[in-house]
Amino acid sequence: MKLIRYFFEYVFIIIFFGLLRLLGYRIASEIGCFLGKTFGPLFRSKKIIKNNLIKFDNSLTSERVASISREMWENYGRILAEYPFISSFRKGDLDKYIKIENKEKLEEIKKSQPVVFVSAHFSNFELMAMAIEKAGVSLSAIYRPLNNRMVNSIMEPLRKKYICKNQIKKGINGVRESLRFFKQGVSIAIMIDQRVSEGEKINFFSHPAYTTTIPAQFVKKFGCKIQPVHIERYDKIKFKISFDEQLIFGENADNASISLKLNQWLENKIRKNPSQWIWTHDRWK
Repeated sequence: MKLIRYFFEYVFIIIFFGLLRLLGYRIASEIGCFLGKTFGPLFRSKKIIKNNLIKFDNSLTSERVASISREMWENYGRILAEYPFISSFRKGDLDKYIKIENKEKLEEIKKSQPVVFVSAHFSNFELMAMAIEKAGVSLSAIYRPLNNRMVNSIMEPLRKKYICKNQIKKGINGVRESLRFFKQGVSIAIMIDQRVSEGEKINFFSHPAYTTTIPAQFVKKFGCKIQPVHIERYDKIKFKISFDEQLIFGENADNASISLKLNQWLENKIRKNPSQWIWTHDRWK
Protein backbone atom coordinates (compact mmCIF):
# COMPACT_ATOMS: atom_id res chain seq x y z
CA MET A 1 0.00 0.00 0.00
CA LYS A 2 2.79 2.40 0.89
CA LEU A 3 4.56 1.64 -2.42
CA ILE A 4 1.40 2.54 -4.36
CA ARG A 5 1.08 5.82 -2.44
CA TYR A 6 4.75 6.62 -3.08
CA PHE A 7 4.25 5.97 -6.81
CA PHE A 8 1.30 8.35 -7.05
CA GLU A 9 3.23 10.99 -5.09
CA TYR A 10 6.10 10.57 -7.55
CA VAL A 11 3.81 11.01 -10.58
CA PHE A 12 2.10 13.98 -8.94
CA ILE A 13 5.42 15.74 -8.28
CA ILE A 14 6.56 15.29 -11.89
CA ILE A 15 3.30 16.69 -13.32
CA PHE A 16 2.96 19.39 -10.64
CA PHE A 17 6.51 20.70 -11.11
CA GLY A 18 6.06 20.75 -14.88
CA LEU A 19 2.86 22.79 -14.67
CA LEU A 20 4.36 25.23 -12.20
CA ARG A 21 7.31 25.91 -14.49
CA LEU A 22 4.86 26.92 -17.22
CA LEU A 23 2.99 29.27 -14.89
CA GLY A 24 6.05 31.15 -13.60
CA TYR A 25 7.47 31.76 -10.15
CA ARG A 26 4.98 34.26 -8.72
CA ILE A 27 1.84 32.36 -9.70
CA ALA A 28 3.42 29.03 -8.72
CA SER A 29 4.21 30.32 -5.24
CA GLU A 30 0.62 31.52 -4.77
CA ILE A 31 -0.70 28.14 -5.88
CA GLY A 32 1.64 26.46 -3.41
CA CYS A 33 0.39 28.77 -0.67
CA PHE A 34 -3.23 27.81 -1.38
CA LEU A 35 -2.49 24.08 -1.58
CA GLY A 36 -0.41 24.20 1.60
CA LYS A 37 -3.08 25.77 3.80
CA THR A 38 -5.86 23.71 2.20
CA PHE A 39 -4.38 20.22 2.13
CA GLY A 40 -1.37 20.37 4.45
CA PRO A 41 -3.40 19.82 7.64
CA LEU A 42 -4.81 16.61 6.12
CA PHE A 43 -1.37 14.99 5.98
CA ARG A 44 0.11 15.97 9.34
CA SER A 45 -1.21 15.68 12.88
CA LYS A 46 -2.82 18.86 14.16
CA LYS A 47 -2.24 17.51 17.66
CA ILE A 48 1.56 17.43 17.21
CA ILE A 49 1.58 21.01 15.90
CA LYS A 50 -0.65 22.22 18.73
CA ASN A 51 1.42 20.45 21.40
CA ASN A 52 4.62 21.89 19.95
CA LEU A 53 3.21 25.41 19.97
CA ILE A 54 2.07 25.02 23.59
CA LYS A 55 5.60 23.98 24.57
CA PHE A 56 6.87 27.00 22.67
CA ASP A 57 4.50 29.36 24.48
CA ASN A 58 1.72 28.07 26.73
CA SER A 59 0.10 31.51 26.79
CA LEU A 60 -0.90 31.33 23.12
CA THR A 61 -4.62 31.63 22.50
CA SER A 62 -6.38 29.07 20.33
CA GLU A 63 -6.80 31.78 17.69
CA ARG A 64 -3.06 32.47 17.68
CA VAL A 65 -2.26 28.75 17.46
CA ALA A 66 -4.57 28.48 14.46
CA SER A 67 -3.01 31.57 12.85
CA ILE A 68 0.58 30.31 13.24
CA SER A 69 -0.44 26.88 11.92
CA ARG A 70 -2.18 28.36 8.87
CA GLU A 71 0.75 30.64 8.02
CA MET A 72 3.17 27.75 8.51
CA TRP A 73 1.22 25.63 6.02
CA GLU A 74 1.16 28.53 3.56
CA ASN A 75 4.94 28.76 3.79
CA TYR A 76 5.27 24.97 3.51
CA GLY A 77 3.22 25.02 0.30
CA ARG A 78 5.27 27.85 -1.15
CA ILE A 79 8.49 25.92 -0.49
CA LEU A 80 7.19 22.93 -2.46
CA ALA A 81 6.05 25.13 -5.34
CA GLU A 82 9.43 26.90 -5.45
CA TYR A 83 11.48 23.76 -6.11
CA PRO A 84 10.94 23.87 -9.90
CA PHE A 85 12.61 27.30 -9.90
CA ILE A 86 15.71 26.32 -7.94
CA SER A 87 17.76 26.20 -11.14
CA SER A 88 16.63 29.73 -12.04
CA PHE A 89 17.64 30.99 -8.60
CA ARG A 90 21.08 29.43 -9.02
CA LYS A 91 21.65 30.63 -12.57
CA GLY A 92 20.69 34.25 -12.23
CA ASP A 93 17.59 35.15 -10.25
CA LEU A 94 19.24 34.83 -6.84
CA ASP A 95 19.95 38.54 -6.41
CA LYS A 96 16.47 39.46 -7.68
CA TYR A 97 14.66 37.60 -4.94
CA ILE A 98 17.23 37.11 -2.18
CA LYS A 99 18.86 39.80 -0.09
CA ILE A 100 22.00 38.70 1.75
CA GLU A 101 23.05 40.57 4.87
CA ASN A 102 26.59 40.49 6.28
CA LYS A 103 27.89 38.90 3.10
CA GLU A 104 31.39 39.96 4.10
CA LYS A 105 31.39 37.09 6.59
CA LEU A 106 31.44 34.67 3.67
CA GLU A 107 34.49 36.43 2.26
CA GLU A 108 36.22 36.02 5.61
CA ILE A 109 35.35 32.33 5.75
CA LYS A 110 36.78 31.74 2.28
CA LYS A 111 40.12 33.06 3.53
CA SER A 112 40.17 31.18 6.84
CA GLN A 113 39.68 27.65 8.14
CA PRO A 114 36.34 25.93 7.50
CA VAL A 115 33.40 26.58 9.80
CA VAL A 116 30.22 24.79 10.80
CA PHE A 117 27.17 26.58 9.41
CA VAL A 118 24.11 25.95 11.58
CA SER A 119 20.52 26.78 10.80
CA ALA A 120 17.02 25.29 10.86
CA HIS A 121 13.94 24.71 8.72
CA PHE A 122 12.97 28.35 8.35
CA SER A 123 11.18 29.77 5.32
CA ASN A 124 12.70 28.24 2.15
CA PHE A 125 15.66 26.70 3.98
CA GLU A 126 17.16 25.21 0.79
CA LEU A 127 18.25 28.65 -0.40
CA MET A 128 20.78 29.16 2.41
CA ALA A 129 23.21 26.46 1.23
CA MET A 130 22.74 27.66 -2.34
CA ALA A 131 23.67 31.24 -1.41
CA ILE A 132 26.71 30.08 0.57
CA GLU A 133 28.04 27.84 -2.19
CA LYS A 134 27.31 30.40 -4.92
CA ALA A 135 29.36 32.94 -2.94
CA GLY A 136 32.38 30.66 -3.41
CA VAL A 137 32.53 28.92 -0.03
CA SER A 138 33.52 25.24 -0.23
CA LEU A 139 30.57 23.54 1.41
CA SER A 140 29.08 20.17 2.26
CA ALA A 141 25.52 19.87 3.55
CA ILE A 142 24.06 17.18 5.79
CA TYR A 143 20.53 16.19 4.80
CA ARG A 144 17.88 13.59 5.53
CA PRO A 145 16.70 11.67 2.44
CA LEU A 146 12.94 11.63 1.85
CA ASN A 147 11.06 8.52 2.92
CA ASN A 148 9.66 8.24 -0.59
CA ARG A 149 12.68 7.01 -2.54
CA MET A 150 11.03 7.71 -5.88
CA VAL A 151 10.44 11.38 -5.02
CA ASN A 152 13.91 11.48 -3.46
CA SER A 153 15.33 10.41 -6.84
CA ILE A 154 14.02 13.75 -8.16
CA MET A 155 14.99 15.93 -5.20
CA GLU A 156 18.48 14.62 -4.51
CA PRO A 157 19.92 15.36 -7.99
CA LEU A 158 18.21 18.77 -7.84
CA ARG A 159 19.94 19.53 -4.55
CA LYS A 160 23.34 18.31 -5.78
CA LYS A 161 23.19 20.27 -9.03
CA TYR A 162 21.77 23.58 -7.86
CA ILE A 163 21.86 23.82 -4.05
CA CYS A 164 25.06 22.18 -2.77
CA LYS A 165 27.02 19.59 -4.74
CA ASN A 166 28.41 17.89 -1.63
CA GLN A 167 25.27 16.34 -0.15
CA ILE A 168 25.87 14.12 2.89
CA LYS A 169 23.22 11.69 4.09
CA LYS A 170 22.39 11.96 7.77
CA GLY A 171 23.79 9.16 9.97
CA ILE A 172 27.04 7.69 11.25
CA ASN A 173 28.50 7.30 7.76
CA GLY A 174 27.51 10.88 7.07
CA VAL A 175 29.46 12.10 10.10
CA ARG A 176 32.55 10.27 8.84
CA GLU A 177 32.11 11.82 5.40
CA SER A 178 31.70 15.26 6.98
CA LEU A 179 34.95 14.80 8.88
CA ARG A 180 36.72 13.87 5.67
CA PHE A 181 35.41 16.97 3.89
CA PHE A 182 36.24 19.21 6.86
CA LYS A 183 39.85 17.99 6.96
CA GLN A 184 40.08 18.98 3.29
CA GLY A 185 39.02 22.55 4.13
CA VAL A 186 35.34 22.16 3.26
CA SER A 187 32.84 23.77 5.66
CA ILE A 188 29.74 21.84 6.66
CA ALA A 189 26.12 22.96 6.96
CA ILE A 190 23.68 21.27 9.30
CA MET A 191 20.12 21.81 10.46
CA ILE A 192 20.02 21.67 14.24
CA ASP A 193 16.25 21.64 14.78
CA GLN A 194 15.32 18.03 14.06
CA ARG A 195 14.99 15.34 16.71
CA VAL A 196 17.88 12.87 16.53
CA SER A 197 17.91 9.63 18.52
CA GLU A 198 21.70 9.64 18.70
CA GLY A 199 21.80 13.14 20.18
CA GLU A 200 21.60 14.35 23.76
CA LYS A 201 18.59 15.71 25.63
CA ILE A 202 19.13 19.46 25.71
CA ASN A 203 16.62 22.08 26.80
CA PHE A 204 14.67 23.60 23.94
CA PHE A 205 12.07 26.16 25.04
CA SER A 206 12.58 24.84 28.59
CA HIS A 207 11.70 21.26 27.62
CA PRO A 208 14.34 18.51 27.11
CA ALA A 209 14.61 17.50 23.45
CA TYR A 210 17.00 15.16 21.67
CA THR A 211 19.45 17.50 19.97
CA THR A 212 22.26 16.85 17.53
CA THR A 213 25.74 17.28 19.01
CA ILE A 214 27.57 17.17 15.67
CA PRO A 215 28.42 20.92 15.70
CA ALA A 216 29.72 20.57 19.26
CA GLN A 217 31.83 17.56 18.29
CA PHE A 218 33.45 19.53 15.47
CA VAL A 219 34.17 22.41 17.85
CA LYS A 220 35.82 20.03 20.32
CA LYS A 221 37.83 18.22 17.66
CA PHE A 222 38.94 21.13 15.46
CA GLY A 223 38.47 24.24 17.63
CA CYS A 224 36.44 25.69 14.76
CA LYS A 225 33.87 28.47 14.76
CA ILE A 226 30.11 28.12 14.44
CA GLN A 227 28.45 30.36 11.84
CA PRO A 228 24.68 30.70 12.45
CA VAL A 229 22.56 31.42 9.36
CA HIS A 230 18.93 32.50 9.17
CA ILE A 231 16.52 32.96 6.29
CA GLU A 232 13.29 34.94 6.41
CA ARG A 233 10.52 35.23 3.83
CA TYR A 234 9.04 38.66 3.10
CA ASP A 235 6.66 40.05 0.45
CA LYS A 236 5.58 36.43 -0.03
CA ILE A 237 8.20 35.51 -2.65
CA LYS A 238 11.35 37.28 -1.47
CA PHE A 239 13.93 36.26 1.13
CA LYS A 240 16.49 37.74 3.46
CA ILE A 241 19.47 35.63 4.50
CA SER A 242 21.52 36.84 7.45
CA PHE A 243 24.79 35.62 8.90
CA ASP A 244 24.90 36.29 12.63
CA GLU A 245 27.99 36.79 14.75
CA GLN A 246 30.12 33.67 14.82
CA LEU A 247 30.05 31.62 18.00
CA ILE A 248 33.42 30.79 19.54
CA PHE A 249 33.72 28.39 22.45
CA GLY A 250 36.54 27.91 24.94
CA GLU A 251 38.44 24.69 25.51
CA ASN A 252 36.36 23.85 28.59
CA ALA A 253 33.04 23.92 26.77
CA ASP A 254 31.43 20.49 26.49
CA ASN A 255 28.90 19.04 24.04
CA ALA A 256 25.95 19.91 26.26
CA SER A 257 26.86 23.55 26.85
CA ILE A 258 27.67 24.15 23.16
CA SER A 259 24.45 22.49 22.03
CA LEU A 260 22.42 24.48 24.58
CA LYS A 261 23.89 27.72 23.23
CA LEU A 262 22.87 26.73 19.71
CA ASN A 263 19.36 25.83 20.87
CA GLN A 264 19.09 29.24 22.51
CA TRP A 265 20.08 30.91 19.22
CA LEU A 266 17.41 28.83 17.49
CA GLU A 267 14.79 29.80 20.08
CA ASN A 268 15.44 33.50 19.50
CA LYS A 269 14.96 33.11 15.75
CA ILE A 270 11.74 31.15 16.16
CA ARG A 271 10.31 33.75 18.56
CA LYS A 272 10.97 36.43 15.95
CA ASN A 273 8.65 34.79 13.44
CA PRO A 274 7.16 31.47 14.62
CA SER A 275 5.03 30.90 11.52
CA GLN A 276 8.14 30.55 9.35
CA TRP A 277 9.45 27.56 11.29
CA ILE A 278 8.12 24.09 10.51
CA TRP A 279 6.18 22.84 13.55
CA THR A 280 5.21 19.44 12.15
CA HIS A 281 8.24 17.56 13.53
CA ASP A 282 7.61 15.71 16.81
CA ARG A 283 10.49 17.65 18.32
CA TRP A 284 9.96 16.77 21.98
CA LYS A 285 9.07 13.10 21.56
